[in-house]
Amino acid sequence: MRIPRDPTGIDDRIETVTGRSIEALWQLDDSKLLAEPVSSLVHAHRALAKAQSALVFNRVQIQRLTSGQFEIDGSVLTRIDRGLVQLKESVATRDLLLSEALTLLAPLEKDALRPTRSLGDEISPPDFARLLAMARGAKLHENIMTRRVSVATATGVKVDQYDFERLEGAGLVTRDTSHPLHAGQPVHVTDLGRSVLAGSRRSAISARPLPQGCCKVFWSWIVAGQERPRSSRGRRKQS
Repeated sequence: MRIPRDPTGIDDRIETVTGRSIEALWQLDDSKLLAEPVSSLVHAHRALAKAQSALVFNRVQIQRLTSGQFEIDGSVLTRIDRGLVQLKESVATRDLLLSEALTLLAPLEKDALRPTRSLGDEISPPDFARLLAMARGAKLHENIMTRRVSVATATGVKVDQYDFERLEGAGLVTRDTSHPLHAGQPVHVTDLGRSVLAGSRRSAISARPLPQGCCKVFWSWIVAGQERPRSSRGRRKQS
């Protein structure tokens, strides 16, 4: 896999909408780990990057021929004419592939800018516990071996990619995409998420009440980041 050295003009937009670097996207594409529509976008970007490299090569060749390094004669003029034709063709190819890539990129950017759907009254006690764990410090990591993405929290709670993206899509959490995924992207609970933790939607969280007398103990385990103690009922007595 060769990472392009020449910017295509939309590299930063692709990285922003996918949350991954161009290098990471190409590596995932080589491993066939990308899903649609990102897969098609990356394929289009790779073709665009190749065309951009060809354009830059032809431009540099013309600059070299006209730099004064060579004596201007018939053979040099012929090479310049041929280089201009190739440059014109490479510009047309680049423009066509750029248009195709932008056609694929536009819907993804539109979805990214679309107002996110709030979980509202649908937030559940497991989501509340995940949100609480992430509020104490968390990072979104990508395993460089398996390419699996998950959130590791300071309390030791693991949040899988699907659950994190649901909470992120609801506007309860956000991540710092200025850091690469393999190094860990810091996760922050938004103001909306903190309002949930503060209890402004307590009625939604307690829509399915626990048996009387155990609620206080149950939530104290979650707040402390502890697992529920195993019951001693049914254990065999040791002789």
